[in-house]
Amino acid sequence: MKKLTVALLVLCTGCARVPPVRPDDGAVIVVAAGDISAPEFTGQQLTATLVEQQRPAAVLVLGDSQYPDGALADYQRAYEPTWGRFKALTYPVPGNHEYKSGGAGYFAYFGARAGDPKKGYYSFDLGEWHLVALNTNHDCLDLPCDAESEQLAWLEADLAASTKKCTLAYWHHPRWNSGSHGDFPRAAPIWKVLQAHGVELVLNGHEHFYERVGPADQAGAPSADGLVQLTVGTGGIGFSPFGTQTQASVVRRNDTLGVVRLKLSAGAWESDFLGVPGSTFVDHASGRCH
Repeated sequence: MKKLTVALLVLCTGCARVPPVRPDDGAVIVVAAGDISAPEFTGQQLTATLVEQQRPAAVLVLGDSQYPDGALADYQRAYEPTWGRFKALTYPVPGNHEYKSGGAGYFAYFGARAGDPKKGYYSFDLGEWHLVALNTNHDCLDLPCDAESEQLAWLEADLAASTKKCTLAYWHHPRWNSGSHGDFPRAAPIWKVLQAHGVELVLNGHEHFYERVGPADQAGAPSADGLVQLTVGTGGIGFSPFGTQTQASVVRRNDTLGVVRLKLSAGAWESDFLGVPGSTFVDHASGRCH
């Protein structure tokens, strides 16, 4: 079995900002973050500028895109002038705050890009990668998230049908989490399916900080055959405190707004956390596909 390798953390104090990547090898650039916008906050303006600078092929929104409750009027007021500029490139997943109003504003704003409103999960191909967007609200909060669930059955079939060597999955609630919410055991069946199919990367939001975990196995222990998880709840809303450190946590930071930039190549990936102007924190990781 091929092993997944992860580059060492780079912490850079007082260094130059990471410049935009202009891949010439057929790779695609993806930018991702969650926990983004509220009418009374301005952080989304700063992170939107970061997104724009990277000229991405796709933007992954990792849930809680609009506070406090995902109302359509708030999307139009706060999200639309900032991250809404990338709507045609955006592939979102819903967070718990979108469902505080039943998800109506979220699905009305994003339309077909958010998938079936009764499901909120979907998949697509981007370059040499397969991407899977999951909904840990509809299927894992309102209903049991187990091997019998509709979403899990769909996920199994979707991954089995994919012809891509490399796969990235993303949803809102991090399976492994050093924040106050702790680990999210209801996503355990999802993690099991993803690992069984050799998925490389998982992206989440929910906690208002950045954390890199793994590669981790189904028990959350470090494992070369596990998945790397990036929690990127730094899209603009602010910061939340750390709690008990999850066992495979590698890097944590809860004082820097920013986004993750991914370079997805044929057979490999690279990630960089990019902070807003004034920040000095940088985290770089890379790996080969299973």
